[in-house]
Amino acid sequence: MKASDLFVRALEAEGVEYIFGIPGEENLDLLDSLSRSSIKLVLTRHEQAAGFMAATYGRLTGKAGVCLSTLGPGATNLVTAAAYAQLGAMPMLMITGQKPIKTSKQGHFQIVDIVDMMRPLTKYTRQIVSADNVPSRVREAFRVAEEERPGAVHLELPEDIAKDPSDAHVMEASKVRRPAADDKSIRIATGLIEKAKRPLLLVGAGANRRLCCKMLRRFIHQTGIPFFTTQMGKGVIEDTHELCLGTAALSSNDFVHRAIDAADLIINVGHDVVEKPPFFMTPGGVKVIHVNFTTAEVDPVYFPQVEVVGDVAHSVWRLGNEVRPQADWDFKRFQEVKFALEQNQEAHADDDRFPLTPARLVAEVQAVTPDDGILSLDNGMYKIWFARNFDAHQPNTVLLDNALASMGAGLPAAMAAQMVHPDRFVMAICGDGGFLMNEQELETAVRLKLNLVVLILNDSGYGMIKWKQEAEGMTNYGLDFTNPDFVKLAEAYGARGHRVESTEALRPLLKKCRDTPGVDVIDCPVDYSVNVPLLNEEIPKLAAAL
Repeated sequence: MKASDLFVRALEAEGVEYIFGIPGEENLDLLDSLSRSSIKLVLTRHEQAAGFMAATYGRLTGKAGVCLSTLGPGATNLVTAAAYAQLGAMPMLMITGQKPIKTSKQGHFQIVDIVDMMRPLTKYTRQIVSADNVPSRVREAFRVAEEERPGAVHLELPEDIAKDPSDAHVMEASKVRRPAADDKSIRIATGLIEKAKRPLLLVGAGANRRLCCKMLRRFIHQTGIPFFTTQMGKGVIEDTHELCLGTAALSSNDFVHRAIDAADLIINVGHDVVEKPPFFMTPGGVKVIHVNFTTAEVDPVYFPQVEVVGDVAHSVWRLGNEVRPQADWDFKRFQEVKFALEQNQEAHADDDRFPLTPARLVAEVQAVTPDDGILSLDNGMYKIWFARNFDAHQPNTVLLDNALASMGAGLPAAMAAQMVHPDRFVMAICGDGGFLMNEQELETAVRLKLNLVVLILNDSGYGMIKWKQEAEGMTNYGLDFTNPDFVKLAEAYGARGHRVESTEALRPLLKKCRDTPGVDVIDCPVDYSVNVPLLNEEIPKLAAAL
């Protein structure tokens, strides 16, 4: 068979359901092979969006999502998505085409060294130079993408190699058990936890990847140790749990940081320094136990004293078996912090001003979102508010990026989530700036007949940077723009468009869109003038007074 047929069979053997992307002439043999495959090609309108969709598929399933582009500009359009998957620990395979490598009739037209370009952004990147190597290259790519720490990989299939014949056979994945932490590290960690007076548990993104919620829930139940989460660890244990102290949406000066200040030991499960710090370590300060699949990357703000390295769920299970609750543990301070945070959230959730304030916006979305509903957040000011105020009930139900923090991912990520979970409510929440970076994918969503709500938060500016600019005492400059009519734009793509005219109108509109099949786009004005007074002044002052 020709190499492109072999390539597709190798993908089928890996359980690939979808390939997201835009083919070019260098992919035509692969496209021909896909036409006879069980794999569905999802044609997008931009390669970046295809990459975001593939990465999100990987994030939700644990299996590498696959995206496709041609050579040159098609491949360079995947760069941001590669970094998104790599920093966010989302398994993804990128397949790109290339001109023939054995003979050339077009000089260097459109040729860029894509393999070298992808090297710093991926775990593995290779050009396939022989048809017989296809099975081993594909198997290795999936192995590397999916093993801890997951990330992006890349294969380049040149046009002439794709046509070459081969008698090679597809390889099957081997059965692998992840290594467990050794007994000595478990004993050391257990001793530290039992000797502590105010131990505190942190749940990070690594616990969200491997669905460690069962073991973490068991550990919390057995020990009674309170916990908080990073932004990407939200939902591993429900935010409404009586021992949950909230999410570290900011790096300092929030209520949760008063609990961190009071702790004398933090058990850090699944966090690494790629995610924006949930707290800052200082020499002589709180001790930290690092529980993760891999050793800690040392950083000026993160240098754990003890490491438990191995399968996270197994490590947490072992610690749960070994740790005995101590009579002198004192969690009173943690509960004071929890109460103060809840009081602060409630105080702003019923603000009737219009345009909507961020806290009221979160409350309205919370009211209509089922426990298994999925929110896909683009990157913007609202991300902090949702991370801080929204209660997640299940793993991977608040999809946000706190690693690369790229704009433009919210809509494509929501589309992938709806494809993985077609029976669940999915809402993309985007700022006007981020939405317009990939708004063309509305056509893709309509064409695929997805059920999707897209909530656009309209402030006619780059709100997060304006917040930083104002907090620095600088003049408002260079961050304001005008927007199209989002209602008419949605209708032009075949979606339904809506505009929020009052604060009280948002909730019934969200309910209507939630319960109506199809794609709905909501233009919702938002008022970010409260950001500096609340996040930079009121909340730090109230937290400091605790």
